[in-house]
Amino acid sequence: MLATADALGRLLDAARPVTDTERIDTLDALGRVLAADVTSPLDVPPMHTSAMDGYAVCTAVLAAASDAAPLKLRVSQRIPAGHTAEPLAAGTAARIFTGATVPPGADAVVMQEMAQASDDGTVAFTQPPAAGEWITRQGADIERGSVILRAGARLTPQALGLAASVGCAALDVTRRVRVAIFFTGDELRMPGEPLAPGAIYNSNRFTLRALLAKLGCDVTDFGIVADRLDATRDTLRRAALDHDLILTCGGVSVGEEDHVKPAVEAEGRIAMWQIAMKPGKPLAFGAVRRGEGGQKAFFIGLPGNPVSSFCTFLLFVRPFVLRLAGVEDVAPRVYSMRADFTQKKGDRRNEFLRARVNDGGGLDLFPNQSSAVLTSTVWGDGLIDNPPNHAISAGETVRFIPFSELMR
Repeated sequence: MLATADALGRLLDAARPVTDTERIDTLDALGRVLAADVTSPLDVPPMHTSAMDGYAVCTAVLAAASDAAPLKLRVSQRIPAGHTAEPLAAGTAARIFTGATVPPGADAVVMQEMAQASDDGTVAFTQPPAAGEWITRQGADIERGSVILRAGARLTPQALGLAASVGCAALDVTRRVRVAIFFTGDELRMPGEPLAPGAIYNSNRFTLRALLAKLGCDVTDFGIVADRLDATRDTLRRAALDHDLILTCGGVSVGEEDHVKPAVEAEGRIAMWQIAMKPGKPLAFGAVRRGEGGQKAFFIGLPGNPVSSFCTFLLFVRPFVLRLAGVEDVAPRVYSMRADFTQKKGDRRNEFLRARVNDGGGLDLFPNQSSAVLTSTVWGDGLIDNPPNHAISAGETVRFIPFSELMR
């Protein structure tokens, strides 16, 4: 059996990022992947600004008047944010507000709590400020010509705000990854349909489509395909035409009713991998011919058990799709956390245990780790990456991958 790291390495080595790009409004770019670096055409802030409501002053003037008690200056102008600041008149102070332009000639701001304004148009200060106090210098956040976002970055809400802060109204992004998905199994029914004896509802369709949507994919759902070789081959041919990836769930074993493997072999190529992980040992990877042009769509076949398909998607399909989209860093962050449980016996495979963070900052284990218990994925906050043959003792440190890391 392949180790999980080896299987993931093979997938990522095979991935070829999408090269098509488009230019879209920054407001519409959430979750998209940058196709080009974003370089700032300006300083941010573009001028020296006040970090406080208060008074802009020249520290040298106040230092010269330091023998006077209290220090007192005439207020020569009022500067709200977004308004032009006139040069500071000699021997005066300027009333200024947060974010407003510091007037030429001023080199500090005294916060209003440290000043006392009088009705005669003067303001008194209890002590002189240091030069630069409460002033945000021009370019303190971003300097003109610096790269603020790198190609291959997946755009978060804060990244969109950063792009907007330097005036980017539109961004170059890679087109969305196109994924075709279908499900095999004559036993599958959709919610709302009656359940005949031996039938089950197709929960995987809802889970996997939602996971693909979170990745920003364009998804074509071919639904439930009959357990017949001809039907499976026909669906594969149609799916390959306009998609980068074909994703299936179920039917990748070698039983008489498992037609996905021979169908992909007839329409392209496939490798059946036995991965040393629990849950989710079987995984299929290959490609399906796209018409007569010699091009191919990638193929990944997931196991049918709901927790197995969920975990293998998060650990293998997610990074593969992100790499197709042009994302370079696809690894989730892993946290070292305390196990507040004991598991006396490890498995010979790499286990991914559903666990939840408790109020004490440790991890609790879901009591039933079966691959059929979808409840565990809703109860849990993430997966413990437990090495093969490793028993876990309460209090020891384990590797924890939050679902928030595996779904972003």
